[in-house]
Amino acid sequence: MTIQAQDFGRVAVLMGGWAAEREVSLVSGQAVLEGLLRRGVNAHGIDAGRDVLTILAAGGYDRVFNVLHGRGGEDGVIQGALEILGLPYTGSGVMGSAIGMDKYRTKLLFRSLGLPTPEFALIRTDADLGEAAKLGFPLMVKPALEGSSIGMSRADDLEQLRVAWLKAAEYDSHVMAERWVTGAEYTAAVLGDQTLPLIKLETPHEFYDYDAKYVADDTRYLIPCGLQEDLESQLRALAFRAFEAVGASGWGRVDILMDRQQNPWLIEVNTVPGMTGHSLVPMAAKAVGIDFDALVWRILAQTLVAR
Repeated sequence: MTIQAQDFGRVAVLMGGWAAEREVSLVSGQAVLEGLLRRGVNAHGIDAGRDVLTILAAGGYDRVFNVLHGRGGEDGVIQGALEILGLPYTGSGVMGSAIGMDKYRTKLLFRSLGLPTPEFALIRTDADLGEAAKLGFPLMVKPALEGSSIGMSRADDLEQLRVAWLKAAEYDSHVMAERWVTGAEYTAAVLGDQTLPLIKLETPHEFYDYDAKYVADDTRYLIPCGLQEDLESQLRALAFRAFEAVGASGWGRVDILMDRQQNPWLIEVNTVPGMTGHSLVPMAAKAVGIDFDALVWRILAQTLVAR
């Protein structure tokens, strides 16, 4: 059946929100809104505040394209509310969103399923620093419930670990230390039931941080990624296993590191990835002939099918 723009009805594009990733979400949301409008969709942007449910209930909307990054929008909260309102929405459901947002519980799940992920430890108090240090330095330290590399830093000794923990703790009381992997970084975009071609990320920064993601012009995005075809296929399959493991669905992104011995390590699952000019899912889609407007159309079309 051919889908027409009118089949979507009145569409709310949720963006902004109140999380640390608000500014990125506004840019992503505006891009999605403009893409839908170019395809003739009756789409309306909503800068989501605490009154967003009132606005949605009163607005006569038929479905939601969710571009809220971070807490409140990517962690199962808005998903649960939309379920109550009976509004179909893009992306993962309540469980997949909640698990995917929680880096610590995502890694617990990976480990329980035998999926490769760097060793890790949870830091909640000063007393946990010694246990985290046993993982061996260097370590990557990050808030368990933030995205876009916010609050992340590298620690090369115990004192740096303390500083990194305090920095991350400004964003979340649950902080995770993860064994540092030296090697190459790849990302796998998921669209429906397929994993798109991998993108290799290269940055002169110490790691792919917020600036490298959204500001810097010296980050390199390599697609094709340069891996042999069979190895790339293995990584794409691993990424999809990780995506399904957390209960994610619809669309998203899985980040992978590969060490110098070509061992892959799963880092995290992103259930509402960025859709800015620097964002990775649109790049991967473009590589297989799906332009931005067609991409947002495909994502929205998923809401026409019952979960």
